[in-house]
Amino acid sequence: MTPAVTVRLAPRPLEAVDADAFVVPVFSDDDLADLGPLEQATGQDLARALSAGECRTKLGETYTTGAGGMATRRVLAVGAGERAGCDTGRLRQVATAGALAARARGMGRLAFVVRGGGEPAFVQAATEGLLLAAFDGDTFKTTARETAALTDLQVVVSRNDGAAAAALERGRVLGECCNRARAWANEPANVLTPRELGDRAAQVAAEVGLGVDVLDETRIAGLGMGLLLGVAQGSAQPPRLVVLRHDPTGAPSSPVLGLVGKGITFDTGGISIKPADGMERMKDDMAGGAAVVAAMEAIARLRAPIRVVAVVPVTENMPGGRATRPGDVLRAASGTTVEVNNTDAEGRLILADALWHARQLGATHLVDVATLTGACVVALGRFVSGLFGTPDAWRDVVAETARRAGDRVWPMPLDDDYAEVLKSEIADLVNTGGRPAGAVTAAMFLKAFTGGVPWAHLDIAGTAWADEAKAWQPKGPCPVAVRTLAELAFSADRWP
Repeated sequence: MTPAVTVRLAPRPLEAVDADAFVVPVFSDDDLADLGPLEQATGQDLARALSAGECRTKLGETYTTGAGGMATRRVLAVGAGERAGCDTGRLRQVATAGALAARARGMGRLAFVVRGGGEPAFVQAATEGLLLAAFDGDTFKTTARETAALTDLQVVVSRNDGAAAAALERGRVLGECCNRARAWANEPANVLTPRELGDRAAQVAAEVGLGVDVLDETRIAGLGMGLLLGVAQGSAQPPRLVVLRHDPTGAPSSPVLGLVGKGITFDTGGISIKPADGMERMKDDMAGGAAVVAAMEAIARLRAPIRVVAVVPVTENMPGGRATRPGDVLRAASGTTVEVNNTDAEGRLILADALWHARQLGATHLVDVATLTGACVVALGRFVSGLFGTPDAWRDVVAETARRAGDRVWPMPLDDDYAEVLKSEIADLVNTGGRPAGAVTAAMFLKAFTGGVPWAHLDIAGTAWADEAKAWQPKGPCPVAVRTLAELAFSADRWP
């Protein structure tokens, strides 16, 4: 989780701000006109460095200089590209990049200058970005950390009004919840077992006032969830089914948003075992489930006006002596029978039972999030999540919500022709359709359990973890999907 850090608004003038450093976006066409006092305090060094090319404006590049005569004595300029294209997504990246660079320089008290009018959306994005930089992924190290901890974050705006304060609070909540999801995805599987994840989800629910029910293996069996139990039976760790509810007073009975997240706390592939190289990363196969729990925390803290139910099936996928074998047939809670032809396609199995359960709990609109397929990584790489859904109008709502929230998604096809490869000779379905269009056929499998209600599927296999560091994203778990899921709970007026 994010260490304790204060986040607050700081109105201008800049001379009154007390911090270790100003973090200031700079643009390729920058005249610095709105930074008069600050530029004067640098002795015109910022303008000189921009002109000389020493201060570069490529996204995430940084330049430091002094600010004489001010309470805040240093300026950290962060490249933000062209001013005309600087939206909330880019500003979030700039804020994270600046704060990470400041930490590397030993600075933990920062004042981020929101340039221009300081619209609430930019205040929120800057706050989120600063808090994302507070995340530490090396929590099990016993040696001293080389970077400073962020302790005090100020967002400097031209006007300190109610809208700016509300935007800062929203950004604070979303940033903290994103970091919770990242922290869970980063936990080793011997620590974050299915039982532990269930306990932590219950603790979060208690803290923010969510309804919670964590079902053990006996109650899961009572629901007839043969797919979830089939995946779990190879592990010595018993499975859990986490159910969270947000039921605000006075909310209408419909719509009810249903969020479903894949919670595989470690994935060996089962009998269809994965290669050893890189298998340690499979501790993050519960990133979708973590995103759902974190989004529910945000939904509760921000007091979303609609009813939301979340279902997170949690288990390991292990090759024990009792493990499901290729060729076995399992029966879903819905009654559908599934021939398992690949035990490494386990995520869709547990999600199928969870999607059915979310409908039984009253969900009228569904979104599931999962590190589901390597095929999606092949198709879209590490920067964009795959988005599937029906009807198109609901898929498009989720796509637009993701755009506003700062998650990059790309719509993928769901033509009926793809369902043909999921036909089994001895059961209703097989769980995989082979290598061609693997992300699409996995989504088609999930579609069979949605009961025809509006449904969207986010495949975050490529976006949940960064293999290479960027200025605004260290190696490790990424804050994917949390903001999108939370934002959906505030946009019901756009739903089909």
